[in-house]
Amino acid sequence: MYSDYLELQMLYCSRKAYPYWILMLQTARQSLLKSLILALACLACAGAQAPAPEALAALRQRAAKGYAEAQTSLGNLYRNGQGVRQDLAEAARWYRKAADQGYAEAENALGFLYDYGGGLPIDHQEAARWYRKAADQGYAEAQFNLGSLYDLGQGLPTDHAEAARWYRRAADQGEPDAEFDLGVMYEEGQGVAKDVAEAARWYRKAAEQQIPIAQLSLGRMFADGRGVTRDPAEAARWYREAADLGLASAQFELSVAYSGGLGLPQDLTSAYEWMDLAVFRSLGLAREKYAAARDALAARMTPEQIAEARRRADTWKARGSYSIH
Repeated sequence: MYSDYLELQMLYCSRKAYPYWILMLQTARQSLLKSLILALACLACAGAQAPAPEALAALRQRAAKGYAEAQTSLGNLYRNGQGVRQDLAEAARWYRKAADQGYAEAENALGFLYDYGGGLPIDHQEAARWYRKAADQGYAEAQFNLGSLYDLGQGLPTDHAEAARWYRRAADQGEPDAEFDLGVMYEEGQGVAKDVAEAARWYRKAAEQQIPIAQLSLGRMFADGRGVTRDPAEAARWYREAADLGLASAQFELSVAYSGGLGLPQDLTSAYEWMDLAVFRSLGLAREKYAAARDALAARMTPEQIAEARRRADTWKARGSYSIH
């Protein structure tokens, strides 16, 4: 299950993009991808509209007067490079001013920068300290982050039961990344008693909030009849939801469904289209696997079908969504 985290989605700000990246960063905590992905997390929000010069000046004035909300907002602008030159150290400085006043959003943001080394040296213990301050105030994203540190043993002793407890607190507030991770814990029996029906319930909650990896996971449960009644059509529906959001492994599963007529009418042209997109959005061994599957499909198709599938796939590629394996 956690291997799917390695597909790090460069999905832009359709909702609260910065917290969304926390999920995608989770398995990069101990790798050299960390710095790259932190930069992508900032770039994901950089396309948001920059404030007008007058609004920025007013925000600076309020921040200078000590208003924690304004200090946090100014930190966000420096983090994302919106209306100012991107400067993570300056973002951290403003977050700290607000965090020192007990402002939960800033405490969480400061913890994140300690967690991933943005503008601050990596210090997981310090990250845990700031996450806890915000989590104790009920800030759902910090509760999720703190749970992640317990889950991975970063800055805190590994404690899956404690991780599950914090995930649940965040999930009970509707935090979708926590809903997904709690589902994983129920599916794998980590920190909680194994319960695939409960796993499916939490996956559905996250899936309904447009978390692609949750949509894929829920689709697989419907395909296998684990925790839910087996339903290939419902599996294909959730694969399509995740595939539309650019998740390569879901595009692969959707292609397989079209190829085999699993919950969908058999359609080799659509199967090739989605497999080609999976190849486009992947790297390494996954890309090799998907390319081999695409070649196997081509052997069953006419040149006209292949041309049409490629035309459709090229239309999707032009939309500019990317992901990495």
